[in-house]
Amino acid sequence: MTVTATSVGESDRLRPQSAPAPWRARLVRLVPAAAAALSGVLLYVSFPPRTLWWLALPAFAVLGRVLRGRSWKAALGLGYLFGLGFLLPLLVWTGVEVGPGPWLALVAVEAVFVALVGVGIAAVSKLPAWPVWAAAVWIAGEAVRARVPFNGFPWGKIAFGQADGVFLPLAAVGGTPVLGFAVVLCGFGLCEAVTVAVEGRRTRAVRRSAAATALLSVAVPVVGALAARALVSDKAENGTATVAVVQGNVPRSGLEFNAQRRAVLDYHVRETERLAADVKAGKAARPDFVLWPENSSDIDPFVYPDARMVIDQAARAIGVPISVGSVVERDGRLLNEQILWDPVKGPVQTYDKRQIQPFGEYLPLRSLLRAINKDWTSMVRQDFSRGTEPGVFTIDGAKVGLATCYEAAFDWAVRDTVTDGAQMISVPSNNATFDRSEMTYQQLAMSRIRAVEHSRTVTVPVTSGVSAVIMPDGRITQKTGMFTPAYLVQKVPLRSSETPATELGIAPEMALVLVAAGGLGWAIGAGVRGRRAEDA
Repeated sequence: MTVTATSVGESDRLRPQSAPAPWRARLVRLVPAAAAALSGVLLYVSFPPRTLWWLALPAFAVLGRVLRGRSWKAALGLGYLFGLGFLLPLLVWTGVEVGPGPWLALVAVEAVFVALVGVGIAAVSKLPAWPVWAAAVWIAGEAVRARVPFNGFPWGKIAFGQADGVFLPLAAVGGTPVLGFAVVLCGFGLCEAVTVAVEGRRTRAVRRSAAATALLSVAVPVVGALAARALVSDKAENGTATVAVVQGNVPRSGLEFNAQRRAVLDYHVRETERLAADVKAGKAARPDFVLWPENSSDIDPFVYPDARMVIDQAARAIGVPISVGSVVERDGRLLNEQILWDPVKGPVQTYDKRQIQPFGEYLPLRSLLRAINKDWTSMVRQDFSRGTEPGVFTIDGAKVGLATCYEAAFDWAVRDTVTDGAQMISVPSNNATFDRSEMTYQQLAMSRIRAVEHSRTVTVPVTSGVSAVIMPDGRITQKTGMFTPAYLVQKVPLRSSETPATELGIAPEMALVLVAAGGLGWAIGAGVRGRRAEDA
């Protein structure tokens, strides 16, 4: 028998090799994607109606860990997954009546902005003190989302999830940008702290610069928020006003309620007359004025005598002015208007909504949408026109600023009522279209942020709930249930002093945008220099 000798090397080559497990490699590659999506969901859970505001911190900590050091392509995909995880559940209410198509389209577009922010965060994550640059990049992304497309969509600003959080007083320092920056910075600081701790355990050495960055990124926002509490006050500076908020309810939820416009008007008249009877019987304090919600009279009282008659009837019954939300047509223009209705003089002041809602009050790309689905265009048959002047009603000496519904999401639309002299703010809204979804709670949280931002009482009269009275420190002192007729009466403080946020206006946001631009410029420049050095 012939025996063929083989070398050790040949023996190794002939021996069957264990093939790598491709499924395991693919699974490992999916971990960052899953982490990005789940951290987005975690951020959503931090938003109202839940009071889990602190979950925003681990959400950004995970996002920072996932994006740090990634290529721009990987960061784009991971940022998009984070955006989907956050925005899909947050904005589900947009499809309550019109179906999932518009909801999914909105989320798909808005998540692109988050994806681009992810690219920016990955780029600056290689810089010293990266949490500062990364948090500024996030706020820069919010600034863009609040302006484009179609005049912006600020829903989902990090600040709007912090109405119950320890960082809330920072709204008085620099508005929603500073509040949001503090939260995101703290989250990225936690990411850096965990990274330092893990590296220290593995190498038994701690990088002092990284440890200092982690400590300051967490400590500075917290200390700043505690110091900012001195700016928050609910004391009256210009006396008080006794305010009544009326929620008349609607015949049924959904878009169909507009077909029953007269019923909605009658419901608000009836609830106001019930308030008047309770005032006469000594069961309720006599208000100085009454606030009705947006769309409380979709029948134009300047055109239809029956609508004018019943509003007059309600005003005479309570004996004080009523701010009525109406839809009016003037000079061929359709307007979402607040009308101050005096019990003797009738309509005396008006305010036309300026920030109107795309796809709700006007239809961009109408011809394109008609080609896709004719039903969508039929829901907005005529576009609303925009008002041009801030709304401040002077009622019995009190100056009441008006930000109608959707406008509460926009920094400028609330601020300029205060700079125009408002001593309190009212946010008349109509959420009936969105049934019992989270939308009404998300919007209520915005009004709480605005109260602290400008140190003003904020009232929220809503057609079907939740209506509320909010103190200048952000506390809700009274609120109604949903889809129940009710009224709220409360003496509230009137204030005229301006917070730093009111005085500074857009300046803090622009400063953070410049910080983000500086960080991105530094990161891009460092990358170019690095590639040149490698080529050399």
